[in-house]
Amino acid sequence: MSQESPNTTNPAAAQGWIKHAVEYGPIVLFFVSYKIWDLMTATAVLIAASVVATIVGYLRAGRLPWAPIITTVIVVLFGGLTLIFHNDTFIKMKPTVVYTLFALTLWGGLMFKKPLMERLMGASLKMDHAGWRKLEARFALFCAGMAVLNEIVWRTQTENFWVNFKFGSIFLTFLFMATQLPMIKRHMLPDPAESETKGAAGE
Repeated sequence: MSQESPNTTNPAAAQGWIKHAVEYGPIVLFFVSYKIWDLMTATAVLIAASVVATIVGYLRAGRLPWAPIITTVIVVLFGGLTLIFHNDTFIKMKPTVVYTLFALTLWGGLMFKKPLMERLMGASLKMDHAGWRKLEARFALFCAGMAVLNEIVWRTQTENFWVNFKFGSIFLTFLFMATQLPMIKRHMLPDPAESETKGAAGE
């Protein structure tokens, strides 16, 4: 009797891990590099890792959303200025610039009644229009709050504290998204396939 190999991998799960590695790998490498060496070395590692992650993401998906492209460009720009002038102000301001751009872009989508998150994630997350507007508005506020928080941290705390905060921003993002799950569930659209199945069962 044949048995399925326990080493068989789930393609969807593998793609998920790759996606997370591409998104958060550069930040993790930045954090580890700082703990081993210093901020300048960590900045160089962040630039290299961001470029590699962007290339890998493109090769895996055949295309890239605008968000990682903009982030990589800003990392290269501000990281390069940090290394050229040996001034850590640039790399510390980078998250502020990224979060601010994201907040303004999301608010712009809401003003023109074209929620960007719905256009980018609509294929994987089926919500009604009101749900997308709420999620985009809340995520824009989250980005604005993170921009302000980053400015407060790097201007008032030690370099080591700021690096820890930058790494911790990954968990803050996950925590924010977790708090949105109840709202997302309330606005989820019914699955057409599931509805057809229920209808067929009732006949």
